Amino acid sequence: MTITDTHTHLYSELFENDRELVINTALDLGITRFFIPAIDSSYTTSMLDLEKAHPENVFLMMGLHPTYVKENFREELAHVEELLAARKFYAVGEIGIDLYWDKSFLEQQKIAFKQQIQWAKKYGYPIVIHGRDSFDEIFEILESEKGDDLFGIFHCFTGDYEQAKKAISYNMKLGIGGVVTFKNGKLDTFLNKIDLNHVVLETDSPYLAPMPFRGKRNESSYLMYVLEKVAALYNKDIEEVAVITTANSKEVFGV
Repeated sequence: MTITDTHTHLYSELFENDRELVINTALDLGITRFFIPAIDSSYTTSMLDLEKAHPENVFLMMGLHPTYVKENFREELAHVEELLAARKFYAVGEIGIDLYWDKSFLEQQKIAFKQQIQWAKKYGYPIVIHGRDSFDEIFEILESEKGDDLFGIFHCFTGDYEQAKKAISYNMKLGIGGVVTFKNGKLDTFLNKIDLNHVVLETDSPYLAPMPFRGKRNESSYLMYVLEKVAALYNKDIEEVAVITTANSKEVFGV
């Protein structure tokens, strides 16, 4: 059984003391594919080191995270552009709009999101979207960029059924993580109305740990709790859900 974590920040400082143990624990469970989103230039070296240490299991993305869009965002975008031109990545991500923490850079976030979508199209890559309190703003940009060359994953999807259908209409898979296990997460009320072919699994580790670890550091091995919950919602066994969601991830990332 091959299981794919489509979104994990394994290079995070929170794994500094036990990164290899965390990776090996996941590998022992069959979680053998780790897709690694970028944040900003300060993490690039750590990401490249992680890939070097685990070339068979680690697949890197490149992008500028919306909460890191600040005064120097054009400099950061230049770094993204330079790396995209220099080597292969598997997605442009994580990119998008986040209005939860700070609304003061909304216009810059929009510019950065749109620019990075265009780079993804140029290189034939999927995008991995981060959206928080920003569905309307994100959908507006996706609408302006829609087409066969726009596809990817709506990471950490926490919207409602209508928003899920709209995301899928833009060729996006829904990235389902720990929130699906939360009592107040609401995803469990409609997820099984969505064809499983539109779903991929993720942890977003070290963030958003599933129950029973909510509030603690998340890690890729905890993807099993997400897998079990999704399997229960769809009334399927975990092996079948692992096969389908991994196939979905291969469809998106091309590997």
